[in-house]
Amino acid sequence: MMILLVGVACAIVLGLSIYAGRLLWLLKKQKEQQAARKVAHEKALASHDRKVLQSVLIIVKAMQEEQCDYSEGCWRLSVLLDSLKLSNQLDNEFPAIFNLYNQIKHLSILDERKQMAKRDRMKQDVERMKIEAACVDDIGKTLPLLHQYTTERLAYLANDV
Repeated sequence: MMILLVGVACAIVLGLSIYAGRLLWLLKKQKEQQAARKVAHEKALASHDRKVLQSVLIIVKAMQEEQCDYSEGCWRLSVLLDSLKLSNQLDNEFPAIFNLYNQIKHLSILDERKQMAKRDRMKQDVERMKIEAACVDDIGKTLPLLHQYTTERLAYLANDV
């Protein structure tokens, strides 16, 4: 009888050991899948950021070469910089860009602007030009820093991810 109990106990221990081993194997597979999904997600975010940063670089160069008004450039840059997935709080790093944007974002653009009376458009243009004139020095100083940041970030993303 004792041998039978020892045999049953050994069978139970063996069964539990096999079950525990299987659970450990499943856990390992699950962690590997999670790690692979995380890497794929980070690659997707990096790809998005690369595209955005390339656009930022083009706009910064256009602003530096005076091919793009500061108000339009800051509008576009602030939207692009806000859309970055792997960087945040760039409004603290480049306050002049976001400051101009925040001051002009209430002004009409596109179809809304086209539907305005000529007098109202001129009024908004004057307001935009005054705001831009007040910010031009700060933005001029910020553009080389943003160019450097963008170039370094693109290099990092190209090497790291």
